Amino acid sequence: MAIDKGPGTLVHHLSALKKGQRHFENAFQGVSRMILEEGIEKVVVNGRITYDFKIFRMGKKHPIGMYDEINSLVSFVKDAAEGGSSKEMAFVLVGEPGNGKTFFVEFLCGKYRQFLARPENVKYTFRFKGMDQLGSYGRLSVIESQTYEDPMVLAMNLLPTREESMAFVAKQGGFGDKAVEELFDSYRPLGACSGYIWNDIRNFTGGKPEAMLQFVEIIPVPLTESLGTVTGKYAAKDKITSSAIDLLGEESIQRLLHIADTNNPYRFDLRRGALARVAGGGIHFSDEIYKNKKDLVQVYLGVIQNRVIEIDGYRWPIDTLIIATSNNAEFNRFLSEKEEAPIIDRCRICYVAHNTDYTRQNELTVYAIGSDTKTTLSQEDLHQDPNLNYAASVAVVLSRLPRSEKLTPVETMKLAAGEVAGEKSLKTLAEVIDTLSQDPDIIKRFGQKGLGQRNLGRAIQLMVESSETNEGRCMVALDVFAALERIVLDYVPDAGDRAKYLEDLKIAKGLYRERIMTEMFNAYMDEPLAIRKDVMNYVNMIIGIDAENLGPNLMWKYKDPQTGELRALKIDERFVRNVEERIGLKTKEQRETFRTTIRKIYGQKISVDPNYDFMDNLELVKAVTDVRLKSDIAGAGSLVGALANRTNEENQKLYDRMITTMLDKLDYCRTCSQKTIEYFCTQEDEG
Repeated sequence: MAIDKGPGTLVHHLSALKKGQRHFENAFQGVSRMILEEGIEKVVVNGRITYDFKIFRMGKKHPIGMYDEINSLVSFVKDAAEGGSSKEMAFVLVGEPGNGKTFFVEFLCGKYRQFLARPENVKYTFRFKGMDQLGSYGRLSVIESQTYEDPMVLAMNLLPTREESMAFVAKQGGFGDKAVEELFDSYRPLGACSGYIWNDIRNFTGGKPEAMLQFVEIIPVPLTESLGTVTGKYAAKDKITSSAIDLLGEESIQRLLHIADTNNPYRFDLRRGALARVAGGGIHFSDEIYKNKKDLVQVYLGVIQNRVIEIDGYRWPIDTLIIATSNNAEFNRFLSEKEEAPIIDRCRICYVAHNTDYTRQNELTVYAIGSDTKTTLSQEDLHQDPNLNYAASVAVVLSRLPRSEKLTPVETMKLAAGEVAGEKSLKTLAEVIDTLSQDPDIIKRFGQKGLGQRNLGRAIQLMVESSETNEGRCMVALDVFAALERIVLDYVPDAGDRAKYLEDLKIAKGLYRERIMTEMFNAYMDEPLAIRKDVMNYVNMIIGIDAENLGPNLMWKYKDPQTGELRALKIDERFVRNVEERIGLKTKEQRETFRTTIRKIYGQKISVDPNYDFMDNLELVKAVTDVRLKSDIAGAGSLVGALANRTNEENQKLYDRMITTMLDKLDYCRTCSQKTIEYFCTQEDEG
């Protein structure tokens, strides 16, 4: 009898493998290939060069930041794919609740399923058909490989000896000697039930390969997420309802009714457990692994080290990337129990920090607010204050930054976002992070403690449910501070943490006020980017003030790096001096030092980004805003006075004009524009 080479046969699978239409690789190699083929970028984070893997930035909702954690995972998977010690370990993400651990793992699993859905990456397994012919399997006619073993594993164990199997693969698949050697480097035995059934088939057919292969059918592994195949999640349960059965499987009464031979390991239903469903090159995700009771953790100990499912001495090899999560409290409790050291020893622990970049937090805040249009309780559209995202992002990020003697909270925040913080450099931030990372108490390290994404979500919920929001039909930025304060008081148990977070909220409110000053100036000038123009005017003036071609009328011609056009600028020495006085530069030496710093930043930034506008230099923006608002508008504080006192017609016209600009050009609604002007006119928390 000739060997069948049609579709769905083992020989057809081998020839597809030879042509490169299918792959034989383990879970680590598959995940590694998926990540690396999408490309890598170099980025600077907290003063250090690191790598950003593009696959984690794809899709509508993707992880934000997490550079160190992603680099650790990629390095771990790559090491395991290359046969390193990581292949006998689990990757465990440890951190505070609400900082994105579970979301990150589920995102990876989703991407892996998409990757395997592509025709060239589909995973295949095998099933035995015609089993009722053998007599000892009752009415069971089709039996699938319980651990979704790759057809190549069957090919490697096809004949009684390794040499015979190698010769068969070489001949039927058309592989050369070297290619066969490379394939067999990944040799692993068949699982207990597949091996037992294959032996029964060998005895039934008299050991003839062509007859034996008539019982084999190659099928794709189902990718249904809800079945838990290829990527499966096991969440820790309470002590009473959980057992090793949830992971490994158990003896099946239904199968025992059919199987005559009580020694047959197929009597165990492995798919009842979570591991067998991901054993064919999948990802097993154990959520809150250290919350499991001890005997379940002991099961994990064997699975992680040996990569086998073992029941009553029967063994099924599994090919699985094991990723787990844990919160700090559970992990520390587990760590304190010295007898549990072996399981920790088999884990690669990665401490997950909160996001500490307030510019990236903008995207996370959008996730918390929600992408759909918000409505009030009466189903009317709910407007979002244009400053809401900034206010919320700055408030939560400041809570995540530890205090330091070398940097103020605002300087730390600016540097962590890669922005300018006066004369302080990224090197100072890197030193602070290094010092904090020496602390054995994890939660004292940089970004490890603070208000998480869930706390931010709760604050947004409080805002939306408040009567002020519903009556005004607007989520006013100022209200987010009161909502976050309520969250701190209700959800932060530690008194020291509470005090720090409330102090951080005050700092955030101060930054919000500075932002409002800028917005008011833009509204007053009837120009959305008025303050930006004035900041760039100051920068260009201090560059041109020492120019050789400066005429007696102080007109300076320069080439605009953004447009490439030649421009003329009159240098206003009084404006330059006023800005520098607002910054607190009294002497000529101080002014020269500051100007040199600005020129240096200009030289570094413009060459990389011609659109750089110095708006991240809070000190300079605040000084320019103050000069324009308090000096140029007919005397100090006159805009505040005019807006607060609208009894005369002139002031009312100014107020109406600014409201119109805010509505038409700055994305405000009537509620938030009025409340913003009202807040601007109060002297509350100024400075």
